[in-house]
Amino acid sequence: MGSSGINAEYMGSSGINAEYMGSSGINAEYMGSSGINAEYMGGRGRGRGRGRGRGREKEEWVPVTKLGRLVKNQKINQLEDIYLFSLPIKESEIIDYFLQGDELKDEVMKIMPVQKQTSAGQRTRFKAFVAVGDSKGHVGLGVKCAKEVATAIRAAITLAKLSLIPIRRGYWGGKLGDPHTVPCKVTGKCGSVRMRLIPAPRGTGVVAAGAPKKLLQMAGVDDVYSQATGSTRTMGNFLKACYFALAKTYGFLSPELWQDRKFPKSPYQEHWDFLKENAQ
Repeated sequence: MGSSGINAEYMGSSGINAEYMGSSGINAEYMGSSGINAEYMGGRGRGRGRGRGRGREKEEWVPVTKLGRLVKNQKINQLEDIYLFSLPIKESEIIDYFLQGDELKDEVMKIMPVQKQTSAGQRTRFKAFVAVGDSKGHVGLGVKCAKEVATAIRAAITLAKLSLIPIRRGYWGGKLGDPHTVPCKVTGKCGSVRMRLIPAPRGTGVVAAGAPKKLLQMAGVDDVYSQATGSTRTMGNFLKACYFALAKTYGFLSPELWQDRKFPKSPYQEHWDFLKENAQ
C-alpha cells in the first residue's frame, strides 16, 4: 500500500500504472488506432501473444432467441421493426446483421481501475466504458468490469450493442434538409449529474464537453446546446446522463405524431407458424 492507499504495483504516480495505461489513457498494447487492438479482435496485433488467433475463421451465427431466428431468416427487414414493438434484443449479432461493416463505429470512452479489499489484499479490476453508434440515429453505451483490459473492452462492446437505441432528431426553425438537432429540450440524470440538451440552429455544432460530445456525434446529432450540473468529472455518470437524455427523444408526443396510426401485428404474431416449425 502506498501513501494514497492503493497498491503501487497497479497504480503509478499519475494514478494508473503505465503497464496498463499509456499517455493517452489506454496502452497501445491493448488498444489500436480504431480503439481496439487487432490482437484481441481477430487480427494480427502486436506485443505479447503475437499471432494469437491468426487464421481463425469467424463462426457462423446460430441464433438462440425467437427474435434472432426471425432476423437470420429475413423475416424482419429493418431494425426499426424491432424498436416499434419494443422487442428486447438479447443477441449482439442482431445488431451486426443490420449494421454491417464499418457502419457501426465504436470508441472506448474511459478505462478506470477499481479495487476491492479482500483478506489477501486488494483485487484490482478494470472498468471500461464503450460507446457505439452509426451517426444516423442509433447509439449505445456499454459498461463492463473485468480482470483484464481487453476482456472488459470486448464485453463492453457487446453490451453497448445490446443497449443500442433509436434517437429521434428534429429541426430548429424551418424544416429544410435533413434533421440536424434534438426535436425538443430533453433532460437525463445519473447520480448527481443532470444533463439537458437544447435544440440549436443549423451550423452551431455540438456545444458540449468532450465525452458527451463524442456520444452525441455518434448518435448523429449535428447541432445542439447542452447544460450539465453536478459532478461531471465522474465520466461514467456524465455519459449515462447524456445517453438517458437521448433516449427520451422518442418519449415526447409532438404535434406531427398526433395522427392515428394503425400498428401491424407484432413479428412474433405474424410469423408464429415459422417459429413453431423451427422451435428448438
